[in-house]
Amino acid sequence: MKAAGTGNGRALAAAAGDSSMRLEKWRRRAPAIVAAVGLLLLWQLIVDGFRVPTYIAPSPVEVLEVFAKEGEILWINFWPTAMEAAAGFALGNGIAVLLAVWFVHSQLAERAFYPIAVFVNTIPIIAIAPILVLMLGNGYEPKIVIAALICFFPTLVNMVRGLKSVSPQMLDLMRVLSANQAEVLWKIRLQSSLPFLFAALKIASTTSVIGAIVGEWIGSNYGLGSLIIEATYNFRAPLLYATVILGAGMAVVAFTATTIVERRVLKWKPGNVI
Repeated sequence: MKAAGTGNGRALAAAAGDSSMRLEKWRRRAPAIVAAVGLLLLWQLIVDGFRVPTYIAPSPVEVLEVFAKEGEILWINFWPTAMEAAAGFALGNGIAVLLAVWFVHSQLAERAFYPIAVFVNTIPIIAIAPILVLMLGNGYEPKIVIAALICFFPTLVNMVRGLKSVSPQMLDLMRVLSANQAEVLWKIRLQSSLPFLFAALKIASTTSVIGAIVGEWIGSNYGLGSLIIEATYNFRAPLLYATVILGAGMAVVAFTATTIVERRVLKWKPGNVI
């Protein structure tokens, strides 16, 4: 009887702990939810109170009606943009990581190509887009490359810094243990660079969506970027706002997914890494 009572007590304690954790999570999320609802109410009150024409600023209700009535059009254009953003994210970050590893192992390569990477990053992406469309055509390729370019530089900078953040004492220890460059890379440098890498990936997860949409502005008949242009020229403000919200939602989902992966991969993170 005593053992059964002890077991029941432990079960009750575990259940109480789970409920307190869920309550704490809702408390953390409550300010963001309240702020979002408050902004929507304020938006509705301003549009109704000042009688703003729909073609200038539709109300949240009118935007929601677009999701209900023209949801198929939104989803048809959502998937090409999502594919371009995901492919650009993988391509740009993959090349950035490989170049960062090369730069760390070759000072000559870093001195030769790092300034070129900086120069390419200074060119406005809206100026590169027409050139890529002329070179690669009007298909998916230029949009993927644009999304990759906009992801590339932040990841390169953070990855180089992360790979070089290993303490000299740790490198000396690996030399004493007769570790080769590959072992130092896999066991030391990559481990120390992960917080820097994920900081860059969280930025790239949102900018890749921006890159894909910007690419679609330059001569495209599909995607959220093309839908934004069409809605703007035809004064379909509710559709325009709905498309913008859908694109922002895509970026938020990508950022959240990257954050979840970061939490699973990194059980700890240095306090001085953002």
